[in-house]
Amino acid sequence: MLIFNCTEAASNFFSRVSKGKKVTPVEKPPSPVIEGDELGELDEQWLVHVITVQRKHVLFVIHVQTRYCMIFAGAKKADVEGFVQRFSERWINGLMRHAGQHDLLRWVDDEPMMERFQENCREYIFYKRGHRGAQKHLNEISWIFEDCAAEWGTLPSDEFSAGRFDGSMNDTPRSSKGHKDYYYPDEEMIVHWLRRYGGLDESAAQAARERRMEVKREMRAFERQLAQDAQ
Repeated sequence: MLIFNCTEAASNFFSRVSKGKKVTPVEKPPSPVIEGDELGELDEQWLVHVITVQRKHVLFVIHVQTRYCMIFAGAKKADVEGFVQRFSERWINGLMRHAGQHDLLRWVDDEPMMERFQENCREYIFYKRGHRGAQKHLNEISWIFEDCAAEWGTLPSDEFSAGRFDGSMNDTPRSSKGHKDYYYPDEEMIVHWLRRYGGLDESAAQAARERRMEVKREMRAFERQLAQDAQ
């Protein structure tokens, strides 16, 4: 199940007024803190926040466990189904693009992977609840996004452009409770995804992680060489 934990701003964004009464999909959570939930094995906890940039709503969504984030510019107020569909498509497309770029497709079996995803994530629920650590990262990402939007003079025009911003943020090292060292959200998420939806055991997941790190080193070495050649 997808669990969207909404800040006050996000709760208001997903709500509407009908005949003078507030209609909202956002429910009271079972626990005041995410860590207090009795989670199902396949539950996915996300934190959702919204701000206004250039007079348009921009949603920021971050995975509490891995800190993998996505931004949705020009989101339509109170369109819950539209948001969930857009969210799911971006999540899948972003990870498959990352897998292709980092030579991980050998560990991806499309059909059973999508069957697992659809089975486990077809249900969703919205709670009004925050998370201090994830909110800190969301705040940093939103500040960077506002600066970028000011520089661009516009918001991302399509999903590909928004996905590029996602990729930049997810390639930024993070630190959080439960991690001894800094980590990269895109690496943590792709390994999480391959375990949960790709059906990989721990040894295969570790092999995929190591291959991703190897490709990353090769890419950085190539970039350094290009920079040297340009001098």
